[in-house]
Amino acid sequence: MSAIPSPSVDPAERFLQKRTPIQRIHHVLHAYPAISPLVVLILASVLFGLLNPRFFEPANLSLIFQQVAVVGALAVGQTIIILTAGIDLSIGSIMVFTSIVMAASASSFGLPGPAALVLGFVVGTLAGGLNGLLVTRFRLPPFIVTLGTFNIFLALTLLYSSGQTIQEKDIPGILLWTGEPISLGSFKITTGVVLMLLMYAVFTYILRNTAWGRHIYAVGDDAEASRLAGIPVTRILLSAYLVAGFVYALSAWILIGRVGAASPNSSADANLDSITAVVIGGTSLFGGRGIIIGSLLGALIVGVFRNGLALAGVDVLYQTLVVGVLVIVAVAIDQWIRRVRA
Repeated sequence: MSAIPSPSVDPAERFLQKRTPIQRIHHVLHAYPAISPLVVLILASVLFGLLNPRFFEPANLSLIFQQVAVVGALAVGQTIIILTAGIDLSIGSIMVFTSIVMAASASSFGLPGPAALVLGFVVGTLAGGLNGLLVTRFRLPPFIVTLGTFNIFLALTLLYSSGQTIQEKDIPGILLWTGEPISLGSFKITTGVVLMLLMYAVFTYILRNTAWGRHIYAVGDDAEASRLAGIPVTRILLSAYLVAGFVYALSAWILIGRVGAASPNSSADANLDSITAVVIGGTSLFGGRGIIIGSLLGALIVGVFRNGLALAGVDVLYQTLVVGVLVIVAVAIDQWIRRVRA
């Protein structure tokens, strides 16, 4: 009985299958988009730790987590929208408007704290749904829609609050609960930080293990192909904006606890900071690629850079400049990664 000859491999095919180290890195970054922000976070932390030993002190690390709690929470909703190849510029104004609704409903209109909190969740979800309705039913570009609703909710915030900050003494305890400290030895965080981390855990599971999560990626990658495959694209997009709106309401709750008040002037840079966290975290602005935990890494990177540069005595203007450079580099890397060939 003769041995079965092994199949011959075409030399040309063997040559094409060879990859350079750069090509291997290219493919790894495409398959695991969280690797690059994780490496940046580690290197930045080591660098700032060497420049100033106080960087790794528990009190300073606690401060970083507390500072990124609001933007990190907002980035969850922004990630969902960007995964669908959209963008939400109204994210900060919806959050602030919702925080004012929560606080003012209790302080000015006598609504019990739990009812005011639920009302805030309803308002935030409906605000996100308004964006989704304009995008899906009227076929308007997400950029234009959310730019318009940014101004709408900003105006509503000022009208509803009369431009006044609602002080801590007038806010029910349940709305301030997210600012409660939790001590882990010398390391202290707030319940708002824990809530933010739970949001990442929940949405990581949802996007990875549910049909809805897979449809979010599919629609962002190619909406027309998804429609031909039987995915209800319009419903998926509308649900993404509704879920994002609910996340903004949770972020508003964290914001009230973080600030200890409800101010119409809070988080002026939240819109851009959330996009920055998502982009640095490896989620593609073109949709369909990225993981939500990368947005947490992106928020931490921004927090680490701002904190580390401040400890190094760098002026706040240069801190903003560095963050801008990080965004441009992150987008450039994303463009390069998207050109990967199987």
